[in-house]
Amino acid sequence: MAGGAIAVAGTAAMVAVTLPGMAGADEGKADRPAQGQSQNGTPGASDGDTTANGARSSGDDGGGAQGSGSAEAPPPADVLPAPVEGEKGIGSDPLTDDELDRAQQLATGDDLQRSARDVAGKKGPEHLYTSLQEPDPNASAAQQGKRMAEVVFYDYGKEAAVTKTVDLTSGKVVDTVTRVGAQPPASAGELAEAARLLIAHPLGKDLKQDFRHATGKELTDPGQAELSGFVFSKQTTLKIPGVLKDCGKNRCVSVVFKVKDGPWFDTRKSVVDLSARTVGRLG
Repeated sequence: MAGGAIAVAGTAAMVAVTLPGMAGADEGKADRPAQGQSQNGTPGASDGDTTANGARSSGDDGGGAQGSGSAEAPPPADVLPAPVEGEKGIGSDPLTDDELDRAQQLATGDDLQRSARDVAGKKGPEHLYTSLQEPDPNASAAQQGKRMAEVVFYDYGKEAAVTKTVDLTSGKVVDTVTRVGAQPPASAGELAEAARLLIAHPLGKDLKQDFRHATGKELTDPGQAELSGFVFSKQTTLKIPGVLKDCGKNRCVSVVFKVKDGPWFDTRKSVVDLSARTVGRLG
């Protein structure tokens, strides 16, 4: 996690950072970084004076014809609508929204729906992510042409990651792998639940104080902030408080808060055990 320009406000640090690709709250279909500006605040501006229509001045007094011509402003760009997404992709195209929904529905069969538990303890597994499975280069041309999706869940009832491979052509689950102790990246739902537990816990006092200092508002709900974070493993830290001793076997997450259009709050030392629904702080 890269950090920079750390400013302290209240008792917790407000940090201007760029976090790596972690699951976060604003987890839509895609995030797009904003384009940068030049040093003087005008995108693509060059040194020297500019005329009202954006053309650079020739620098003469207008008495001579040479170099006195002004460039015309370019015509407005044509903005084309995004292509309509079909129900099915082709080859290595990313999964469409319809394919994502269908894959998750097929993978969450009756057996998993009945036996598994999500992050809130409700029936059904916690869906983490769905991705297109890369075709086997040694498979036949017919097999390589199939659209296969890998749907990854976490079952809080068994403390296990469940990966189901779905053949989107036939509509069948062709493989299921269950790994106890495996810790895939956290989902947006898990980050929100971790944030909710931290806000309600006494260890969230500093966070709420700094949020009030930065925004003038009380922090009562995860939806008030942008969230990012990562799965915590106790193997990465020498001193572990007793409340976090089961992290690795249990599902533990460190969640980071960001004021919308504002600073990050560095809460990485606060770790939430989602399985035990407890909160601890690293030394």
